[in-house]
Amino acid sequence: SAVDRFLYAMRLHDDQLEDISARFQAEMKKGLSAESNAAAAVKMLPTHVRSTPDGSERGQFLALDLGGSKFKVLQVKVREGMGIRKGGVEMEEKIYPIPKELLIGRGTELFDHVSESLKDFLQEKNINLEKTHPLAFTFSFPCEQPTLNQGLLLSWSKNFRLRGLQGKDVVQSLKGAIERTGGMNVDVLSMVNDTVATMMTCGFDDQRCEVGLIIGTGTNACYMEALRHVDLVEGDEGQMCVNTEWGGFGDDGALNEYITEFDRDVDAASNNPGKQIFEKMVSGMYLGELVRLVVLKMAKVGLLFDGFVSDALRTKGKITTANVANTRDILTGLGLTPSQDDCIAVQHVSTIVSFRSSNLVAACLSAILTRIKKNRSLRTLTITVGVDGTVYKTHPQYPKRLHKVVRRLLPESHVRFVLSDSGSSKGAALVAAVAQRLASRRKQVDETLFPFQMSQEQLHLVKSRMRADLEAGLKNKNPSTIKMLPSFVYHTPDGTERGKYLALDLGGTNFRALLVNFKKGLHQNTRLYHKIYTVPMEIMQGTGEEVGNSSSFFKIFITLFVLQGTLLTWTKGFKATDCEGHDVVNMLREAIKRRNEFDLDIAAVVNDTVGTMMSCAYEDPECEVGLIAGTGTNVCYMEDVRNIEKRDADAQRMCINTEWGGLGDDGSLNDIITPYDAEVDQNSLHPGKQRFEKLTSGMYLGEIVRQVLLDLTRGGLLFRGHVTEALKTPGIFETKYLSQIESDRLALLQVRSILQQLGLDSNCDDSIIVKEVCGAVSRRAAQLVGAGIAAVVDKIRENRGLEHLNITVGVDGALYKLHPHFSRVLHDTAKVLAPLCNVSFLPSEEGSGKGAALITAVAKQKDKDAGCKGQT
Repeated sequence: SAVDRFLYAMRLHDDQLEDISARFQAEMKKGLSAESNAAAAVKMLPTHVRSTPDGSERGQFLALDLGGSKFKVLQVKVREGMGIRKGGVEMEEKIYPIPKELLIGRGTELFDHVSESLKDFLQEKNINLEKTHPLAFTFSFPCEQPTLNQGLLLSWSKNFRLRGLQGKDVVQSLKGAIERTGGMNVDVLSMVNDTVATMMTCGFDDQRCEVGLIIGTGTNACYMEALRHVDLVEGDEGQMCVNTEWGGFGDDGALNEYITEFDRDVDAASNNPGKQIFEKMVSGMYLGELVRLVVLKMAKVGLLFDGFVSDALRTKGKITTANVANTRDILTGLGLTPSQDDCIAVQHVSTIVSFRSSNLVAACLSAILTRIKKNRSLRTLTITVGVDGTVYKTHPQYPKRLHKVVRRLLPESHVRFVLSDSGSSKGAALVAAVAQRLASRRKQVDETLFPFQMSQEQLHLVKSRMRADLEAGLKNKNPSTIKMLPSFVYHTPDGTERGKYLALDLGGTNFRALLVNFKKGLHQNTRLYHKIYTVPMEIMQGTGEEVGNSSSFFKIFITLFVLQGTLLTWTKGFKATDCEGHDVVNMLREAIKRRNEFDLDIAAVVNDTVGTMMSCAYEDPECEVGLIAGTGTNVCYMEDVRNIEKRDADAQRMCINTEWGGLGDDGSLNDIITPYDAEVDQNSLHPGKQRFEKLTSGMYLGEIVRQVLLDLTRGGLLFRGHVTEALKTPGIFETKYLSQIESDRLALLQVRSILQQLGLDSNCDDSIIVKEVCGAVSRRAAQLVGAGIAAVVDKIRENRGLEHLNITVGVDGALYKLHPHFSRVLHDTAKVLAPLCNVSFLPSEEGSGKGAALITAVAKQKDKDAGCKGQT
């Protein structure tokens, strides 16, 4: 038809819409980036709204809604747990007109009028003026928000032109006016624009609603963005609603090839030429004017009304968006005499202009939805869009067209559109209610995790208690919680060790057999071959004979450099019977005999901690401390022989296996033990024993986390209060999950997927809290180990009468090696608590197996040296 040919440039095909969508995605990226935001046409303003409603919000709020020629004051009551059903929110409202002179006057005068109207409303509704009322403020103009209750006005729009407010905080202006009016106690909790409020309103009834869309006098969209992409706000955990202010799309020329001569005319005649280009192509304020300009030009070239042009048709604003629907009445009202064909043609013009608007909105909305889908690495996206605005509500074909095009552009997504029933006022109150819920939850979570925070004073106390128990264990007078077992290892390696040694390494869930060959040449010339075997639970908790039959090698507790070693007690989940109090070397010999397949000369029984120290000392001569931070925890160090009762008079030092996991077994750590620790201890194989180990080792940290999560869930602070069977299952939260969840490289989406594997259906807020719980428990563990290390190195320094000590700690264990923050926190704590010691940490490459071989090699070397001396 003639109209189609005339308006060819307004007919947009799918490939063009996909191009526009891609351009808008690029503009969003620019707006989110700190580098390019200042110059970006699409501002992507952070709103500080961090969560949509979950249906549990409650409370009474006042709401102010300012954004048009009238403003509303409301009292909003949000009922608890009613969000899924209608009737969850009750509202009373009163509309106050704004005198025209106030729209172009001083900002303070407008806010004084708003404040006086607020007081009038409180008095009329008999609302207690003494009580403090939380207030939610809807302000539908572009603002930069440093926080949820601050908004710096960027620019006025619509027909507002007030002086003295641009760049100022409008919330502060409102508060100032309330103070000037007097007689009210009002706390402004939140400021939102109408788009965000629309998303929140729809989100109360549909928790999948994470996008808000306005197509009315103006147009805009907001959505929940991953916080890690919002450069303008610190932090990268969770999400935040971003107000796109998409009306500015095209202000930098991005839409130039889609702009028609009619768009250029509308823009030139507007009161902000060159600004809000996209808004001028799609919103109700301009659609009627676009239709008028098209009809005017068609009439001028003789395609309508036989070429007749009335004065009214030449007059800006004579066709409004609202009356586009009834064509004949409009045209006669413009002093025209339209034929039936004229009416059909003008109706067709209206349809094309309106369809272009819905196509453009669909293209940009699909860009937002594509971004959300990519952020969450989803194949298909199921989401709800909350919509408000007169164009969407009153244009008969508009919603249907919009939905159809969005679904065509995103065939793999399920997009539901929900009309906002009570607009922005309810949404603003819900923003305040969600903020209140999150603040209350934040307070309760902080209170729960507070006991895990170690003050410097507490860490100094732990250090001094550790030191006192190390001394008591050495003196062997009173029963000490720290065993301080002599290892009869008197020397660390010097790099000249030679020979082949077989090492058997048992001490956790895995058992290793190693063949170590120390060749000629210092340090670097070692060959090591090993094979790993898993120790089944039935053997760990069966009989000692079964453990022996697995040809395993005990490296638990006593470490004698002789051919015997008596097992004092099992730890770390081992509970095999008929072992404690027995010589494990003999038990191993018997097991080897029973197999009758090979013969071994057992030269030493070595604890893994001592083995680790020896292994690292082979690389670094300053290594005189061994630390295990893995399934269990322990420390050994080179002690002056004069402080040891069982000793070799000729030696200067001997390695002491502290068995420090027992610290606190006498109640000395009770002031830092939380109810969660007590629960974990009670449910362990050895209640009341190894209290320090139960606060610091990988065997128990996951279980402490589970206890905290269980408590938070029962309190309704996690997983919507739903306690699953998985959460009630001891041991389900393995410590490896702490390492994964706390990884800086892991997005919250991946945290959610880990929790899903554990049968825990979490939302974004839950994931943040789980990550915090893991962080609190593992940080405390690292700090306690750091305090213990500080006690040990300070003791060595004082033993040697040194003002300053340089020393290396050899470390092994998955917690130290694999956890993303454990080692750093441990280092920092040791540094602060032992300022006169320069402590380096050296991770053991081959661990205790190589160390066991080295002990034997060192002993043989010393025997050989002694033999040589005896012959001279």
